[in-house]
Amino acid sequence: MHAGASRRLWIGGALAAVATVLMGMALLGLSGWFITATAIAGLVPGAMLVFDVFMPSAGIRLLALGRTGSRYAERLITHEATLAALAALRERLFRAWSTPQAARHLLSRPARLLQRLTADVDALDNVYLRLLVPASAALGSAMVVMLAFGAMRWWLGLVAGIWLIAAGWGIALWLGVGSRRAAVRSALSVETMRARVVDLVAGKTDLLMAQRVPAQCASILAIEERAAHADARLYRAEARAAAAYGVVNAVTLAASLMAMAWLVEQGRIGAAVAALGLLFALSAMEPFAALSRGASQAGRIWLAARRLGADLARYEARPAQPLSGEAARPCAIAGDLAVTLRDAGVRHDGAWMAGPLSLTIARGERVAVIGASGAGKTTLLSLVAGEVRASSGEVHACRCSWMTQRTELFQDSLRDNLRLANPQASDEQLQAVIESSGLAADIGKLPEGLDTRLGEGGLGMSAGQSRRLALARLMLSPAPCWLLDEVSEGLDAAIARDVMERLARAARGRTLLLVTHWRREAVIADRIVRMEHGRITGQAVRGTEEFTKALATLRADAHTGAGAGGRSTVSS
Repeated sequence: MHAGASRRLWIGGALAAVATVLMGMALLGLSGWFITATAIAGLVPGAMLVFDVFMPSAGIRLLALGRTGSRYAERLITHEATLAALAALRERLFRAWSTPQAARHLLSRPARLLQRLTADVDALDNVYLRLLVPASAALGSAMVVMLAFGAMRWWLGLVAGIWLIAAGWGIALWLGVGSRRAAVRSALSVETMRARVVDLVAGKTDLLMAQRVPAQCASILAIEERAAHADARLYRAEARAAAAYGVVNAVTLAASLMAMAWLVEQGRIGAAVAALGLLFALSAMEPFAALSRGASQAGRIWLAARRLGADLARYEARPAQPLSGEAARPCAIAGDLAVTLRDAGVRHDGAWMAGPLSLTIARGERVAVIGASGAGKTTLLSLVAGEVRASSGEVHACRCSWMTQRTELFQDSLRDNLRLANPQASDEQLQAVIESSGLAADIGKLPEGLDTRLGEGGLGMSAGQSRRLALARLMLSPAPCWLLDEVSEGLDAAIARDVMERLARAARGRTLLLVTHWRREAVIADRIVRMEHGRITGQAVRGTEEFTKALATLRADAHTGAGAGGRSTVSS
């Protein structure tokens, strides 16, 4: 939704809320006037013959229907505006987090980022629904009373308007400031409690072995007690605000009663008009009282805005060009190159992890990177994927799909786990990649086939099956460059060779950059690049003696002891 449409929704929702309040006040006032005027007319002989009962009755019906319609429109428009704004905010947060090393940051603090994406964003809906909309409605209510009383005496309307706005908004401001600390403490306690519960569930085995389960439970209960104490303070603050609004309402009604009585005694207004004024005064504080709910959450709103503001500021300050990797354009490099590194290096804590690295890969070329564990092979893939930002030099790459050493599966169906790579993939395409990855027999034995649901983290599949499912998902990706990190690890030798042959066929026309310790993977490469201590120390092209020697240094299938469903061995 573009900014203009969103702005119109916000203004329309506020106007609908004001119209609802005004119609409600008018309905109450007109009803009181009509009842009083009818009673007075009945006391005067002949007055009932000339008294018009139809127009006020029609006005009451019109206001009743209009109030119902405006209330419905208010709910519809305000929630549409709020949900659209929150959806846009979540999208901006995702983009703000889509930086180099974003995945690592997500894995290191998942509870914190989940809190930002859910509770913090949801807390901001109070700004519009429970602060701006009620404040607009309350202002409209005060203006109606000011105009009605001003028609009787100008100074009376001015005093009434100032009193209502000062008292109504003043109590809300007092509540917001007074409850800020309790609201922040409650939010932080709930966030900490969620993280501790997740730690308890995820790490229950380690906690049991260390005999720390009782201590973890005790810490959760202590945090829950702090949250309950903070909530109790919030409830007490809201109760005091409600009492203050009650006092202000009583004072307003009493003062209005005396003012109406004085005006009737002076002969300036009739009894029916006095009844209308009293009913206006009676209903004037109701919109202000609705502010208390949002005011009590002002501290929570402040906390959410402060924490989200830093992430959004980074997003707004970032240049508009796309990153390399999945977020990049199909290919941002001119000519026939798919990957270019010029003296690229990566530093961490002041020490060089890799570099300087200079490498060019042509479109459609297949390059295998070999070397001992810790040589910097995965860092090279991270640079190309845009997952790690180069500390020096330049990195340019086409759009990439990266099959990492860690298999990421989700609590969803097999079909939807596959379609993460290509949401528009047909069942025929899914079946084709399943066969290519060697999973057809396993999935064929499942009663629900592709609709079989996996547990959290892919629970229900062995490590080898999970690896092959990730490989099938890679084959669905339309990215022109594939990054592969030990793709056949954990597979039976015969199946692994078959999978690599199928992968080679599926990758026709694509660029491959694969990190491997296995001969069966490197054999499909056009070029082998050797890395040592974070640097490229040699290259060999297919068909040369150096290429054959490089293949001979890699693991042969005879050395693997993992079965098709066995647990994979993670290498760097």
